[in-house]
Formats: sequence, C-alpha cells, structure tokens
Amino acid sequence: MEVFERIIKQIDDFVWGIPLIVLILGAGIYLTVRLIFLPIVRLPRAFKYMFSKEEGSKGEVSSFGALCTALSATIGTGNIVGVATALVAGGPGALFWMWLAAFFGMATKYAEGVLAVKYRRVYPDGHVLGGPFYYIESGLGKKWKFLAIIFAVLGMCVGLFGIGTFSQVNSITSAVGNVFSEAPKVNIFGAEYSVAVIVAGILLTVTVALVLLGGVKRIAKVSSLIVPFMVIIYILICLIILFGNVTQIPHAVSEIFRGAFVPKAVAGGAAGSVIVVMQKGIARGIFSNEAGLGSAPIAAAAAKTKEPVRQGLVSMTGTFLDTIIVCTMTGLTIVITGAWNIGLDGVDVTIKAFSDGLPGMLGVAGPVILMVCLIFFAFTTILGWNFYGERCLEYIVGRNKVAIYLYRAAYIAAVFIGPYMTIAAVWNIADIFNGLMAVPNLIALFLLSGVVVRETKKYFSKSTDLEEKTESIQQEAKELESEDMPCKMPEPELADKQEE
Repeated sequence: MEVFERIIKQIDDFVWGIPLIVLILGAGIYLTVRLIFLPIVRLPRAFKYMFSKEEGSKGEVSSFGALCTALSATIGTGNIVGVATALVAGGPGALFWMWLAAFFGMATKYAEGVLAVKYRRVYPDGHVLGGPFYYIESGLGKKWKFLAIIFAVLGMCVGLFGIGTFSQVNSITSAVGNVFSEAPKVNIFGAEYSVAVIVAGILLTVTVALVLLGGVKRIAKVSSLIVPFMVIIYILICLIILFGNVTQIPHAVSEIFRGAFVPKAVAGGAAGSVIVVMQKGIARGIFSNEAGLGSAPIAAAAAKTKEPVRQGLVSMTGTFLDTIIVCTMTGLTIVITGAWNIGLDGVDVTIKAFSDGLPGMLGVAGPVILMVCLIFFAFTTILGWNFYGERCLEYIVGRNKVAIYLYRAAYIAAVFIGPYMTIAAVWNIADIFNGLMAVPNLIALFLLSGVVVRETKKYFSKSTDLEEKTESIQQEAKELESEDMPCKMPEPELADKQEE
C-alpha cells in the first residue's frame, strides 16, 4: 500500500505541475480580460438572475435548480477538508492562491455556462444533454470529437474515483469515526475499522441509492432544498468563530498574504515551497469550485433558459459562493486557531479549529456540528457527480438505460468502499483525475473564447436596447400623467344640458 501511495503521489505532482497551473490561471486571466472584467461588472445582475424565471424557455430544471445541482457537486468536502489539506501542505498562503484561482475562475465558469447552453441538445421529449463534450464537438467541429470523448471518459472517472465518491465518503466516515471514537472496532481487509464508520458507510450507500433512482429531477429537487440550508448554517457557525476571535483576523489575513510569497518551512526548501503553496492552493481551489474542470456546464445545460449568457451569469455565481465565501470561512477559522500547523491532517484539522474556535459548550459540540455539516456537504456532492458521470456516459453510448444503470451500480459500489481508502491516496487520486479532465475543457475554452465574447456582446446590446426602450416608454407615460389633459368628466349641470 505504501508503494501504491508513493506512485500516486508522484503522478499527482506531475499532473498538477507548473504547466497545468499556468493553463488554468491563464484561461481565467485571458477570459477575464477579453470579457472586460465581466465577473465584477455583472455580478449583481448574475445574483438577480438566480431567482428569476425565464418565460418560454426549454430545459429540465430551473436556472436555480441547475445552479444548486452544480453547487451540490462543488460545495462539499473541498470546502472543509480540501481547504484543510491545502493549508497543512502549503501553509496559510495556499488560501491566497485559492482566492486568485476563484477570481479568474468566475470568467471561466461564465464561459462554460454560455457554451453549454448554446451547443446543448434538446430531445423531443424534453430531455437535455450538454456540456464540454458537445461544445467541443459542435463548436470546434467533428475533427475534435476525439477530445470530446476523452473529456467524457475522464468525467466518468472523476465521478467514480475522484470528487464524486472516495473523497466524499471517506471524509464523512472519518468525521463519524472521530465523533464516535469509543465505538468498538472490527477487522476488515487486514485493518481495524470502527463499527460507527461501517454503519455510516452502509447508511450513506443506501440513501445515495434511493436518491439516484429518481434521476436528475430528484437530484435537483434534493439539492435545491439542502444546498441553501447547509451553506447558511455553515457560514453562521464560521461567523461565530470569527466574531469570537475578531481581534486575530487582521493577523490571519496578514499571514495569508505573506505566506503566499514567503511561506514558512512546511513544504521543504524556500525556492520549492512557493511552488508547492501555489500548487496546493490552486489544486484545492479547482477541486472546490471546479472552474475550468468542465463539470458545471453539464448541469447548466439542463437549465430552463433560452439565453446562453443569462445562464453563464448564473453559473459564475457558483464560484463566488463556493470559494470566495465558503472556503474563506473555513480557511480563516483554521488560520486563526492555528490548527493547520500542529501535526493533524484531513478533517481532523477543521474539527480542531471548530473545537478551539467555538465558545463554551459549542466548542465541545464542535466535532458533532462539523460532522453534520460535512455529511450534508458530501452527500449532495455525491449526488451531483453521479449526474455528471451519467451525462458523460450518455454522450458516449447514447440513451442506453442498461449502461446508465450499470454506471449507477458501479457508482454506488464506489460509495460503499470509500470508507476503507486512506486519506492521502483518496485526495491524490481525486487531484489526478481533476487535472486530466480540465485539459480538454480548457483547450476548448481558449479556442471558443471568440464565440463567448460575441454572444456576450449580442446579449448585452439587445438588453441595453430593451432597457432604453422601456425607460423611454416609462418617461412618456410620466409626461402624459403630468399634463392637464381635457378628459375630465362633464359637470352635472353641463351633462343635463347635453342630454336636453
């Protein structure tokens, strides 16, 4: 097992080397500049579109439902455990690189949403299929179909072996094992496991199976209920910690910015450590918000909308909510409490931050609170990534129900064995598939950036003309109301004379 983990670690370091970091950041910077910093300028409108319905649109779920499906896959263990592992490996400075990746990632996520809706396929029965595989094939041409197939195959693997199963289940059961540490242990596969971990794994597998049998609409419905609730609760808990340690926030922020460029000796020599901090921060940032990965546009394609730009705006809010808000909350609590630098790993780091940061009895209940949050976060991520994996499979084999049910069975089996994987192996495997999946998608984004810019200009030009016409009509109406028009009712006496 040690040899296997060492090999996986070497592959992970190669995949997430400087070339991929440059490619991901480069795509975000390039799109941000070409779109004239649209993520900043249009963010208020994007949040407005989240909750507004569009009349006469085609799709399977609402724009909000599509966003929640995407968020269900992104807001997960990456926000709790991923941030912790990044800080342990790279120090507080890793959070800065997560912010940077998210800032430019908003433009990437916007472009993905635009292309997903523009090139999606809508079947006569209302079924919708779209994502990078279709905007690669239809946008770049048939000669690029090989790249679309590579993306779809890697997308299935990310679901089965990456973000979708092992890392989520392992994090849930690790948190359960921490809370119920006194539970009896049994020997499985030559190692001892807590009965609480085994029971949690079985219950999780059964629950996941029940939801997956309902398809995309049930996944979207469950996500729309759980995602807003879990995000609000988690942010409130983190805010309690931050307000209780408000005087330490300036020092923590200073540590984050200083650690991004002058990291402490957590990753080896000074020259290499900056690269490690960048690597861990960007890798975990992408793991968390999935900007550039190509997963979110699969959900965006199912949205009930006829305007690609509108859905692109809604899609980019996911990156803001996921990394700029939720990951920042986790990162600050870990830096403030110093939990990142005391020899812990994985979920134990965040548990320690919650236990030390929450006041009084809340601190004692910290592990339980985090366990509940983690269960909700990871559960919805498992659902979201099954949806992504199935859509990737559907692109390859068509609407073959047997193949889709076999994939679901394999996915449920991966959920079942997830608790028995080691933390290091789980996260390194997830990173490898994430990085490989991003490559074909980023190539397509670079080559189709002109399409994104044209669609954006066309939409906002039309939107501006409509707003100007609306304002003109409203102004004319006000002027008519202010004028003393000769339309008064006749006086009673005058009315009588008129009748005579």
